[in-house]
Amino acid sequence: MEKRYLTPKEVAQATIKSGIAKANLKSSNMLILGILSGIFISFGAYGDIIIMQTLKSIDVGLMKFFGALVFPVGLMLVVMCGAELFTGNCLMTLAMMDKKITLKQVLKNWGIVYIGNFIGSIFLVLVLLKANLFSESATTLSINIAKAKMSLSFEVLFLRAILCNIIVVLAVWMATAAQDVVSKIFACWFPIMLFVLSGYEHSIANMFFIPMGKALGLSVSWVDIFTVNLIPVTLGNIVGGGLIVPIAYYICYVKTNKERAKNI
Repeated sequence: MEKRYLTPKEVAQATIKSGIAKANLKSSNMLILGILSGIFISFGAYGDIIIMQTLKSIDVGLMKFFGALVFPVGLMLVVMCGAELFTGNCLMTLAMMDKKITLKQVLKNWGIVYIGNFIGSIFLVLVLLKANLFSESATTLSINIAKAKMSLSFEVLFLRAILCNIIVVLAVWMATAAQDVVSKIFACWFPIMLFVLSGYEHSIANMFFIPMGKALGLSVSWVDIFTVNLIPVTLGNIVGGGLIVPIAYYICYVKTNKERAKNI
């Protein structure tokens, strides 16, 4: 019978190989693929708003659930169409721990991709506004979402961001294990739906949600957007996706295998 998935050990090696490839991308390609990824995640975020604004007067739980069902389309586009997402690229630390790439290469990728993600997110904000695609209820909801995100403390944002990117990189891990398109869709869908439904914080999604709220009327400065929200969320995403998951899997599936090989 044909094998339709990779084992965790095989996923670890595939992730290391992917990290090497990402580290050696041309800077221009990192930026372009980062911009695309920002657009893709923003597509999902916009769909999330449109679904929720139709249900907000019916039931809050249903509103969040159906919005969470739509949002994962963003990661599906990133994984299967090919793009560079900062939060997913936090897994590059696995290749760094295996000494296949350097910290400098990781930070270069993260920096360029993060900027690209931001550009892509802002681009879609501007296009959606010019296209007049926000009804009165969608506008109100967008402002409320942005306001809520800007009202949280550093500690709360940081902790929610850790939880968020644990799930995001596990979705990427599962999608790497999947060997067909349908399996990759489901691997992205359920974990991402869970993080959205749970109210965790994703730095790239917030690059869309908060600027969109600002563009629609929320009084907030760009400095505050970064210092109050994006910086703590970004740091939390790095801890969750760049440290907790990769360190655990490096110890269990990479380091352990090397030690066994030496003893043979």
